[in-house]
Amino acid sequence: MEPVVTVGLDGSPESLAAGHWAADEAERRRLSLRLLHAWPLLTPEPARAPAEVDQNYWAKRIVHNARAELQASHPGLSIVGNLVAEDAQDALLQAASESEMTVLGSRGIGAVGSYFLGDISMPVVARADRPVVLVRAETREAGSRPAPGKAGGVVVALKLHGPSDDLLEFAFVSAAARGVPLRAVHGRSLPLHAHVPWGTDHAVAEEITQDAHKHLSLALRPWREKFPGVEVEDHVALESPAKAVMQAADGAGLLVVGRRKHLPGPAPRLGPVTQAAAHHARCPVAVVPHD
Repeated sequence: MEPVVTVGLDGSPESLAAGHWAADEAERRRLSLRLLHAWPLLTPEPARAPAEVDQNYWAKRIVHNARAELQASHPGLSIVGNLVAEDAQDALLQAASESEMTVLGSRGIGAVGSYFLGDISMPVVARADRPVVLVRAETREAGSRPAPGKAGGVVVALKLHGPSDDLLEFAFVSAAARGVPLRAVHGRSLPLHAHVPWGTDHAVAEEITQDAHKHLSLALRPWREKFPGVEVEDHVALESPAKAVMQAADGAGLLVVGRRKHLPGPAPRLGPVTQAAAHHARCPVAVVPHD
């Protein structure tokens, strides 16, 4: 199958914002864009039926309207519509296995009033074999304007233990495609022995910071060599990883976080940093599964 970026559509402002983001990304990466709308109640297409009795009218309209709007702003982009008579979650997971990335609308922590949001998007994020990007409607409304001095760069959150190649490849490719800087962030809470009655033991804090910078630099080195045109900054924050990543993502154009494919437990789940990013980050969030 031809490499594609797939976006899930449900007619909400969030899914349309996701469509615009996905179209931009497909154009940057020179890929096709697939517009997917899944609804179990889609009926088989009759040989001849007047439009006024077409039971799939609204499903077709969602895809048709989105395609027309996206094609107008991306005239050279190959865009295909895909209506599927399946459960949305199953359809998206299948699409994600066939796509370079899957893009979904998100409302973060707010009330959920759309079929793809909440009940659909988070399970897809937790189970997909390939990257899933969550996009909020305000991303498009605000024109993705970065904070002063941040240039709308890419931020990637790193744990520094375990493999991170899939995560770093996605982050570096994204930064290179956009021509923006990449900021690699590692947050680490101070251990108990670093806390003293008058505050923080600065010698312990400095030792931890230097050790983290060393490991961060080692992790980034081969990717800096592979992408010499990408400006890279490494940042270590001595606070909870989730807080460090959220602060670093303020004004970013894209936040990249990881998700382990095989976490112990009865069902797939997201770690605390990915949970925080999905619910609170104002920029698009790419969740990249890794071993």
